[in-house]
Amino acid sequence: MDIADIIIDALRAAVLITGMVVIMMLMIESLNIGSGGRFFRRLQGSKFGQIVLAALLGWVPGCMGGFASVSLFSHGMISFGALVAMLIATAGDESFVMLGLFPGKALAISALCLVIGIAVGALIDFAGPKLGFKPYTLKTCHELKLHEEDAPHDHSKRSFSWKRLVIFVGIALYVTALVTGMLEHEHGGEAEAHEAHGFNLLSEDWMNYLFGGLSLIMLGVAAFGSDHFVEGHLWNHVIVRHVPRIFAWTIGVLLLLGFLGEFVDISSWIGANIPLMILLATLIGIIPESGPHLIFVTLFAQGLIPAPVLIASCISQDGHASLPLLAESKGAFLRAKAINCVVALIVGFIMYII
Repeated sequence: MDIADIIIDALRAAVLITGMVVIMMLMIESLNIGSGGRFFRRLQGSKFGQIVLAALLGWVPGCMGGFASVSLFSHGMISFGALVAMLIATAGDESFVMLGLFPGKALAISALCLVIGIAVGALIDFAGPKLGFKPYTLKTCHELKLHEEDAPHDHSKRSFSWKRLVIFVGIALYVTALVTGMLEHEHGGEAEAHEAHGFNLLSEDWMNYLFGGLSLIMLGVAAFGSDHFVEGHLWNHVIVRHVPRIFAWTIGVLLLLGFLGEFVDISSWIGANIPLMILLATLIGIIPESGPHLIFVTLFAQGLIPAPVLIASCISQDGHASLPLLAESKGAFLRAKAINCVVALIVGFIMYII
């Protein structure tokens, strides 16, 4: 792969990830204002409900549920324990590959990660404070707030400003790119799995179409929302505050990983020592990108490594889901990743001993 291909792939993935995160943020803002704040009020009142919801979102194959959870966390809607539960439960794009290569075992492994994620999230939120572990919150977090001008169904004050036009055109272009496949980032192993099993439902296409549908809803909101809602909430809060940082960090990390991949062969690190492989799988899981973890999926499918290695990898890694978290808060990213790695090592070595 030459330099131009690396840059194009990184740019395509950065636009895809940034767009998904922004659409989720726009939807969260819209739901909050449209419901007069009632939609998320009940969620904020139930810590365990937050943990279960976030873990289930992470359990969905792909990164969409992870992006949604990060968006909720950045708005103060879910706890740090819920965020960790999502990161443990999700396996990112690797879920598609595992479902294609070994569906039965993949479901069992993902169910185990879901249970572990909920348990760890509950331990952090409920037992953590008693053990001296202070809940982590974003210091720069903008909570979802209602203004006096907010009226869910009042569209009388609406003009077509340049800010509304930019949002509308941006979402329209994103929908077009999604449905035409311009932003697809399919991995070789995933393509082979689909071809071998002929089960296209396990591809990312249906997720892109689903997200395209959600984007169309936001297209209508951008077109018909009030001036205050579009400019005060969508533009000032989501677009100006979040988009530049998320895009910059995402493309920066992807470019770095892309260039490193040309010089470092991660597969050459793999040895026959299972404890060492559990450690390697956990450490490689820190990388906030889909791809490097496919090594362990492929080796497991070929019967070359046991389940504890793959499970440690699934717990530690989260595909692209943590990239927007890295953009929002380096502290939350590092603390969540550290907890994930500890849990991955404990579970991996316990299963290896058993």
